[in-house]
Amino acid sequence: MNGNKSKRRAELAADIRRQVGSEATNRLLRALPAFRLEKDVPKRLRDLLDRLDGADGTTISGNN
Repeated sequence: MNGNKSKRRAELAADIRRQVGSEATNRLLRALPAFRLEKDVPKRLRDLLDRLDGADGTTISGNN
């Protein structure tokens, strides 16, 4: 029984990662005001956010 639960958890985690990294999810999040990058954000912060976004993309897709 424990092996079955572990397998289901792993499958669920993989499914969540796939959905979070999907283009449809990205489009939805870009449309939400809380996820938009304001134009008056300092360049240093924008650069850091771009680096974070790039790191997130490689982690979600599994391409290191």
